[in-house]
Amino acid sequence: MPGTAQPFPADLLLTGARVHTVDPDLPEAEALAVHDGRIVWVGSDAAAEAWAGPDTERIDAGGKLVLPGFIDAHNHVRLGSDDACVQLAGVRTLEGIHEQIWAWHVEHPDAEWIEAEAFDYSAVPGGRMPTAADLDPVTGDTPAIVLSYDVHTAWLNTAAMRRLGVTRDRTDLPFGTAATDPETGEPTGFVKDFAVKGLSRAGHRALRELGVPWASPERQYGRLAKSLDDAIGFGITTVVEPQNSLDDLELYERARAEGRLRSRIVAALFHPRGTTEAELDSFAAAARRYAGDRLRVGPLKLYIDDVVEPRTAALLEPYAGCGHHRGETFYPAEEFADLLAGLDARGFQCFVHATGDRGIRTVLDAVEHARAVNGPRDARHQVVHVECLDPADVPRFRELGVVACMQPRHCAPEIAGPGQDWAENVGEDRWHKAWPMRSLHEAGAVLAFSSDWNVAEMDPMVGIYTAVTRRPLGGGEPWRPAETVDVATAVHGYTMGSAHANFLEADRGSLTVGKAADFVILSRDILAVPAEQIPGTVAETVVVAGEVVHRTG
Repeated sequence: MPGTAQPFPADLLLTGARVHTVDPDLPEAEALAVHDGRIVWVGSDAAAEAWAGPDTERIDAGGKLVLPGFIDAHNHVRLGSDDACVQLAGVRTLEGIHEQIWAWHVEHPDAEWIEAEAFDYSAVPGGRMPTAADLDPVTGDTPAIVLSYDVHTAWLNTAAMRRLGVTRDRTDLPFGTAATDPETGEPTGFVKDFAVKGLSRAGHRALRELGVPWASPERQYGRLAKSLDDAIGFGITTVVEPQNSLDDLELYERARAEGRLRSRIVAALFHPRGTTEAELDSFAAAARRYAGDRLRVGPLKLYIDDVVEPRTAALLEPYAGCGHHRGETFYPAEEFADLLAGLDARGFQCFVHATGDRGIRTVLDAVEHARAVNGPRDARHQVVHVECLDPADVPRFRELGVVACMQPRHCAPEIAGPGQDWAENVGEDRWHKAWPMRSLHEAGAVLAFSSDWNVAEMDPMVGIYTAVTRRPLGGGEPWRPAETVDVATAVHGYTMGSAHANFLEADRGSLTVGKAADFVILSRDILAVPAEQIPGTVAETVVVAGEVVHRTG
């Protein structure tokens, strides 16, 4: 009641806010009080003063919207974006790629390597994959490696193939699988499976030993530190980093020691094919060691298929324009079902990358098998991406307790829509399967939203805008608007949905008494403004555990 003395004064008192709590028991409020890093009260401005003491820090929100801190359920902060690389994001032609690389090479004539990132598959004409011959004219004898925007493939010039030992007799590489010319058998310079092999512990070590600067620990830490700064600036108070090796954990330790770990981290460990029982024991030991609220280790990351753009995702029917090719799964279905059942029996939560409808079905079948073998449990296994989902599998997410971890930005028309490789490879008769967010939500599935940085923009405002409109970022016609969701649902996906997906719902995801005081004050009320004004909204104040860790300006 107003004027009633409280048992202790608040450390932090927020007033004058429009608090959207994401708590159905108290959806809206004006104020909240924080003590010892946790929310101790939520209510009206009139009652807030009872929590004030002589040392209470005050924040007047000035009527602005306050949300729980965003939880980005799939964010590659450790991969990040690398300032030492040629930046190809937004370059849509092969000529444009040549210009960017040539300009960088002229400025760095003594560079031992040319490294570039974020090339778009659609920049290569004719729907083909790039080759060394496409790179050689602008790179010469300097070895060059170009990573795709999704970091699932790499593109090498002839000098890099020589340096990395890629030959017609050595195409199964520690960091990927070299594509070969069907007529000559010679490697083309295009390397598939980079996300599965090149980003593994062994693959990263191999690249480092072969002298690729991008793979060095110092470059890795630089990418991590920059991405962590970006995350907190966007109001992302919890980051789920989905693919790490045990070697990478020391990078987070360093970031924490140097004050760069302002967001909380959940780090999943990569489980490539061939992972041993001894390695699983090491994973479990790491989970016990890193079990705090600032750095937690535990889930496992697996792949069942790859990606649609280079036609390496697993589809139920052949790719458009292909007689029989429908992609492959990394495991036969029965083997994967047994693998998942074994991991489930050991208590591991699994994040499984699956983009194609056959890949997704294989994962759902495996979860169903695990439940039959081990008995139902609250495992919260995740299908990550859910890009092309057969309607028959939509209700199975809720039935099996599987989380749909999705990245709304990926379905933007300028990325995946008509005229882009994703839409053209899948074919118009399957566009109804593309990112069915509303169908999953209405079927009762848990939606956990995320950015997939650095595959797409990290800013949650970009993801929320795309989930709500399915329009290009600059405006224009929507693609598959029947699968949009409303703003409140999108916010839930970035807060409580992602909290539930990672067993954090008792501690984060809503502004509820007893939970961690992680919240963000936004420059615009995204629940009230027109959707086109959501992009550009900034996190003016970000609070983690009751401490202001970021302010604009």
